[in-house]
Amino acid sequence: MIEISSSWKSVYPGSSIGVLVMQGVENPQQHPQLDEKKKDLEDTLRAQFSSYDRTRLRAIPVLASYRDYYKQFNETYHVQHQLESLVFKNRHIPRVAALVEAMFMAELKNLLLTAGHDMNAIKSPLRIDVAKGTESYIRMNGEQQILKKGDMMISDANGIVSCIIYGPDRRTRIRPETNRVVFTVYAPQGIEERDVSRHLEDIRENVRVIAPGASVELLETFGTY
Repeated sequence: MIEISSSWKSVYPGSSIGVLVMQGVENPQQHPQLDEKKKDLEDTLRAQFSSYDRTRLRAIPVLASYRDYYKQFNETYHVQHQLESLVFKNRHIPRVAALVEAMFMAELKNLLLTAGHDMNAIKSPLRIDVAKGTESYIRMNGEQQILKKGDMMISDANGIVSCIIYGPDRRTRIRPETNRVVFTVYAPQGIEERDVSRHLEDIRENVRVIAPGASVELLETFGTY
């Protein structure tokens, strides 16, 4: 199911990619128990970081690792901005379909960049690689995007499914009818492989709030260690 290019191993030593595939999932527009868990998480994060200012928040090692990665592309890490909005502006985790919320919740808890896809729209294998700068795909907003040279990316047999800088594609997006899902986690150098595994476990538990009978097909971390 997973292929790893030699380019990724050589260009990004110390990096890892986490993959979680689950079947028997559901994707309602809203789920009361997940809403409760989301509110608890928001309260926990505000309490955890209430004494932080922006400088201290940005010094968190995980955020520093992403900041170093994004800096080479003159970009900033959006999950950091989302955490700042939640902590400093009292904003909330966006209300979207339940499977996507389950992913967003784990993203904010662990600060690890994650993409979700309808596994039935994926044509295996998934390939972890480095963009040459000539590849293009359709982003979630419906616009065609050329990838930045050197960006980490994941593709399937039909094309790009995500990259770090521009996010997931539209073709394999999670849909209301999604019953089999794959989540992928990008972890640049400086982030421990065990933290990626725990993050996948958090997503798994969030999904099981929505669909208690959902089962795991794959939960694995692939590293360049």
